[in-house]
Amino acid sequence: MYTISDKARLLDRRVIMMSCTIFLTHFLFFATALGQGFLRADGQRIVNGKGDNVLLRGIGLGGWMLQEGYMLKINKEGQQYKIRERIEELIGKRQTDEFYESWLTNHTTKADVDSMKAWGFNSIRLPMHYNLYTLPVDKEPVAGKNTWLDKGFAMTDSLLSWCKANQMYLILDLHAAPGGQGNDLNISDRDPSKPSLWENEANQQKTVALWRKLAERYVNELWIGAYDIINEPNWGFTDPEKDKNGTGESSNGPLRKLMMDITKAIREADKNHLIIIEGNGWGNNYRGVLPPWDSNMALSYHKYWNFNDLESIKGFLEAREKYNIPIWLGETGENSNVWFTDAIRLLETNNIGWSWWPLKKVGINNPLEVKSNPNYDRVVKYWNGVGKKPGESDAYSGLMELVSALKIRNNVVHRDVIDAMIRQPFSTETKPFKKHLTGSGTVVQAVDYDLGRNGYAYFDRDTANYRVSGQDGRGNRGGVYRNDGVDIRRDSSGYEKYYVSDIEDGEWLQYTIDVKKAGLYPITLNIAAPSNVGRVSVFLNGTKIINAVPLSATGGFHVWKPQELKNIRLIRGTNKIRIYSDKGGWNLKDIRLAVH
Repeated sequence: MYTISDKARLLDRRVIMMSCTIFLTHFLFFATALGQGFLRADGQRIVNGKGDNVLLRGIGLGGWMLQEGYMLKINKEGQQYKIRERIEELIGKRQTDEFYESWLTNHTTKADVDSMKAWGFNSIRLPMHYNLYTLPVDKEPVAGKNTWLDKGFAMTDSLLSWCKANQMYLILDLHAAPGGQGNDLNISDRDPSKPSLWENEANQQKTVALWRKLAERYVNELWIGAYDIINEPNWGFTDPEKDKNGTGESSNGPLRKLMMDITKAIREADKNHLIIIEGNGWGNNYRGVLPPWDSNMALSYHKYWNFNDLESIKGFLEAREKYNIPIWLGETGENSNVWFTDAIRLLETNNIGWSWWPLKKVGINNPLEVKSNPNYDRVVKYWNGVGKKPGESDAYSGLMELVSALKIRNNVVHRDVIDAMIRQPFSTETKPFKKHLTGSGTVVQAVDYDLGRNGYAYFDRDTANYRVSGQDGRGNRGGVYRNDGVDIRRDSSGYEKYYVSDIEDGEWLQYTIDVKKAGLYPITLNIAAPSNVGRVSVFLNGTKIINAVPLSATGGFHVWKPQELKNIRLIRGTNKIRIYSDKGGWNLKDIRLAVH
């Protein structure tokens, strides 16, 4: 029997043990951070404080501090200030302010960062809008002075704390510079009626001052990975009429000078952090920009809609070798899973770290999808010129519901996208997309085919968009549910119902089925076809068991009828069933397996 003093001593011991555990946890965390040290350039590599090669695998938080119209399904005038004006026209200033405050609160939270870490990412690129950190030059109370705003710094501090807790690097990226850094207006929220970054000395001085302020604030932060000082400059300095985006610019003198001025200001406060530079022409034109002017610098480029071969990155590999400088793919994405897997395999084989774009938007080709709603859809149709102006109440409801949908707990998690980025680049293994277990009347949705690469989990002929390389392609023509090459469309018969469409010759889908009891199972395909041209074969665990069975016409591409093939013998345990289209021209909704 314990006395009161015995219990007190036991309690004291527990408190001491808990305190020691907490101290040890914090000590190990900070010891790890100190051991890692700052990221830095070491010849052609990015390394940590121990000299270990660091391959950055990251995502950019596009749409948080800076909205772009396409992420919200807006087709024209996609600058954030224009979007804000149109929202205010619908619901008034007070409710617009409420919308934007909620947007900044909900878009990115600790739960997002925790999830990115759990998925396998080790870094985050923060696209910053300068107007969250300082006033525009034409709004400064005293010309030439800088008013500093708490909002942007507080948001950055919070994000950094979440990154530190997950031991992830945070890369600061000035995405919208004062005045705007290019003629692609949306990406920098530029107002073309005002002087750009390149046309106004005050804008340039404010940009330099902002980077000095950031460097002073984060000089000792080990989990700040780098400073990405100007995102995607795109400006024709020599011939702005013919080359407004600077893709053909040969000198790039003003860009080099400004980046050197920014570097000088950063180094006056911070000699620790890696500085990342971007060329003209959306980050890729380095003519006249190089050689580098700092010993701790990396070269960034951006890659979209081109082939994933050595030729597509040859120029940057040559620059890395010539100038003995690391390269980093600072932005890429907006394509299919096939393109993602191929790109990452190309990059990592050549020791190039990467940051995808973006984490979330209203759309499927990113890890997280923000779901729209009927009232917001009406707002967008009005803005896009194909619908009537919604009433204030409906517009407010739709916009605030969209804000709520920003929270990660309300996002659609696209596991196929994450799998394509993290696992598939160096694995041909297939995995079930959903668990399919046989029973009485098993129905497998056609869109729930296995996770894996094209040619292993499925095969589709049109898998990605390569328009920059001169080859058109679309991947998923329906643009819903999954982001592989397989064409998926929404089924009007019910909420969140989908089917595989536009099935062509030679295309196929694989499904992993767990069978509780071996035996004969009749297999039925629920198809839609306007004619009798379709033919289908079935493979079981790699062996063809049904050969080129003709499919009967159903009366149209949206008229569904089940077509029984024949009994197949399934073994107890895992079975891989492949539905192969010998002749296309049909759609598939589901596959049905019943106990014989």
